[in-house]
Amino acid sequence: MPTAVLDISVDLAECESCSTRTPPDNLVHTADADQRCASCALELDLCQACDRPARDVEATVDDEDRCVECRSGLSECDDCSRYTDHITAVLSGGDVCPDCAEEYSTCSDCNLVVAGPVSINGDYEVCLDCREDYDRCRGCQWLFRGCEYYCEDCAQPDHSRVHDADFKPRPDFHGLGPLFLGLELEVRTSYTGYDDSVKAANTQLDSLGYLKDDASVSDGFELVTHPMSFDYAMTQFPWSLLPQLRLLGCYTDDEVGIHIHLSRDGFDSPAHIYRWLKLIYRNEAAVTALARRRYSEWAQFDPDIRGLAKDLAHGDHGWGRYHAVNARPADTFELRVFASSLKTQQVQAALAFADASVEYTRGLRARDVARGGWDWKAFTAWVSARPEYAPLTAELAALAATGAFIDLEEAYPCAS
Repeated sequence: MPTAVLDISVDLAECESCSTRTPPDNLVHTADADQRCASCALELDLCQACDRPARDVEATVDDEDRCVECRSGLSECDDCSRYTDHITAVLSGGDVCPDCAEEYSTCSDCNLVVAGPVSINGDYEVCLDCREDYDRCRGCQWLFRGCEYYCEDCAQPDHSRVHDADFKPRPDFHGLGPLFLGLELEVRTSYTGYDDSVKAANTQLDSLGYLKDDASVSDGFELVTHPMSFDYAMTQFPWSLLPQLRLLGCYTDDEVGIHIHLSRDGFDSPAHIYRWLKLIYRNEAAVTALARRRYSEWAQFDPDIRGLAKDLAHGDHGWGRYHAVNARPADTFELRVFASSLKTQQVQAALAFADASVEYTRGLRARDVARGGWDWKAFTAWVSARPEYAPLTAELAALAATGAFIDLEEAYPCAS
């Protein structure tokens, strides 16, 4: 008797990934509305929100992987690319999640999150839009809100202000570089003429400088300018102020000086700085004669510092500041050799020497040094041929006439 064959037909469905046919109940439904076999489904990432595999899964700020559908109500952070339901717009930046927003500053004025904030005097930060509400004080150069030209402390017509010794406003550069000179002129005043002298100095300096107390000037003040190019100093500094201060009873003595800050950026290279330092330290007798100040405890020609010239030229700052050249400041060298003065030619000569010594050594080369390029005679000959340094030429001639250079063999060529 023949065996009966049971014919049971089974419907099969196709995997939409590998095309394998399998019973429909064995297919896995993905978050992308696909049907896949179990093997192909395992190749996908699992959406942790709907618990379905998905081709496109991205992380949220809660470290949860979500498919396209489950993250449809979220926004992508422009910084970390994670998704979040709370986005913060960054001024001058993108849209970021709360975690990334903490990496940005908040404008202290409008309270918005900002990329690239602007510092207000190092105290707080604002966005670029709010920065437009600030002006720079013509007196102290600090940023402020509210006044037209001066901050509350410097507001005119109060000309009596003498700042504390540690007052240091943001530098305001005048003229064209690369070398900028900052003048510090220590002045003594009479007891009765102090107020009038302070008022006159503040009035004439205006925004070019300011006055400070100085521990070494117990009965006077220190007149300080913002950085100036040499040409700007010669033409724009209020030179009529110096004779006016003399008429008001101001004076100088052996204990007060002229200090000139020279911008480090004004030098071409460490080699240029080295040549400049060598010119000054090799010519101590001539430089101190020009400076009208020999053996000063405030501007010593220390042989140990001289021996460090190469290190100082490469960024070492030495020790102490009471040297002929103080290398302690980060952005400047401070030339401290000059005695103070209220005579226009002497102050101009000090500025001219600072500028001329840098420009002379800028072009000095090894072959020039071998031919005596560091000698005082070579330097002063170079100076005398340049009209812009006329105050220095005149001061050298005047000092030579008094015998100031008598101990220096051929220190200064004939002025004629």
